[in-house]
Amino acid sequence: MFEAAAILILIAVFLVLYRAVKGPTIYDRVLAVNVIGTKTVVLLAIIGFISARPHFLDIALVYALINFIATIAILKYMDTGGLD
Repeated sequence: MFEAAAILILIAVFLVLYRAVKGPTIYDRVLAVNVIGTKTVVLLAIIGFISARPHFLDIALVYALINFIATIAILKYMDTGGLD
């Protein structure tokens, strides 16, 4: 069951990767990269559950925080031209 969910998430990542490459605006590309990061967090949690390693959840949470902060920093840089 969880293996099928992991495969579906990987398929969704490849579909979103198309939007990251072909996005008409830079905001579409940033959103696509953010969605890929979110799907990676879910995939890490599923892999940790399948392999019975709860430490993967900690790694997934750290990756989610990094993904969120990086998205906010990129969008602020694009809006204002700096991170000040």
